[in-house]
Amino acid sequence: MSARTWSAIRAALTLVVLAGLAVDAFVHFDLASSYAGVKSGTLSQGDLFQAEGAAAVIAGVALLVRPRRYTAAFAFVVAAGGTAAVLLYRYVDVGAFGPFPNMYEPLWYTKKTLSAWAEGVAAVAALALLVALHVRAPRTTRGAARERTRVEFSG
Repeated sequence: MSARTWSAIRAALTLVVLAGLAVDAFVHFDLASSYAGVKSGTLSQGDLFQAEGAAAVIAGVALLVRPRRYTAAFAFVVAAGGTAAVLLYRYVDVGAFGPFPNMYEPLWYTKKTLSAWAEGVAAVAALALLVALHVRAPRTTRGAARERTRVEFSG
């Protein structure tokens, strides 16, 4: 695969992840105040929405500034975790546990659906980016090692 093709794939996957994380952050920050009343003794669902929004922003900025395997992995964990949480609390009444309130909500509405799709797409794209970066890295490393060996023996 040429360097230009590789750059285009990496850029496209990164943009998809960033867009998904941006929607994730927007929806969670927007809805946080609406869920502030759902609380345990320690946390409210609004607090957790704020935390999810902040994690999405941090993951997006990290990936934008440093598109590496570890930032792609972090973006995957944030997006996949958000997807898992929305699906779990949509279909399973987990109840309150520890500091977490009961967040069961057995319905879909526009912003919830948008967030779930954005998180899911971002998770898949982040995983694809992680795999692509992992597959690409060893070749680059091996090539650089061979080049250093050639230089050392020729000098």
